[in-house]
Amino acid sequence: MWQITSQKNGISALGLQRVLGLASYKTAWAMLHKLRRAMVRPGRDQLAGVVEVDEAYWGGEETGTIGRKTELKTRIIVAAEEDGNSIGRIRLHTIPNVSKASLHSFIRQSIAPGSVVRTDGWHAYMGLDGYLHDRQVQMHQPEEEHLLPRAHRVISLLKRWLLGTHQGAVGPEHLDDYLDEFTFRFNRRTSKSRGKLFYRLAQQAVQTEPAPFATLVKPQPGA
Repeated sequence: MWQITSQKNGISALGLQRVLGLASYKTAWAMLHKLRRAMVRPGRDQLAGVVEVDEAYWGGEETGTIGRKTELKTRIIVAAEEDGNSIGRIRLHTIPNVSKASLHSFIRQSIAPGSVVRTDGWHAYMGLDGYLHDRQVQMHQPEEEHLLPRAHRVISLLKRWLLGTHQGAVGPEHLDDYLDEFTFRFNRRTSKSRGKLFYRLAQQAVQTEPAPFATLVKPQPGA
């Protein structure tokens, strides 16, 4: 746990195997995934206030399609709290599609009722009951500006982390576990003590249900 939390950008399974002198890569991989499960605090508070929500996409290049028209990439939904000019807490999760059902379900689970949910002009976000919907629509957007700057900043940092620490070797079947780790780290990024992160992870680990190896291994779709 200390090795994982003391590294600002985390550690890969191969890196952990080397540091601990483990004979098996599978053992290091399983240890990391068990701890990623513990990075989600049971009963954690929902985001509140003004929250930007947008989608991102993870996967290789896809010829002929961009953005929401993708057929092969994994879809990720991002929620980022507004904290003055900065970013507060975040939530991330994969979604099967960008339908109203998927988007609204994530918002209800992640954001407290009565909050302001700021989105772009995508029609599936409309009809948010129990929230104030701030719908940002801009037909001609300069490339260097974003309607949802906090959400886009989180997306950029996430992709940099996946490509850097994990060399981009993160498949869709395990992506949510990596999103949980990124969220854990991001929401505690201002902590001046690595020891507090270690303490928090240890505390949450004893509150989390056991995760046998069989539950960590998710089969590929159609397998």
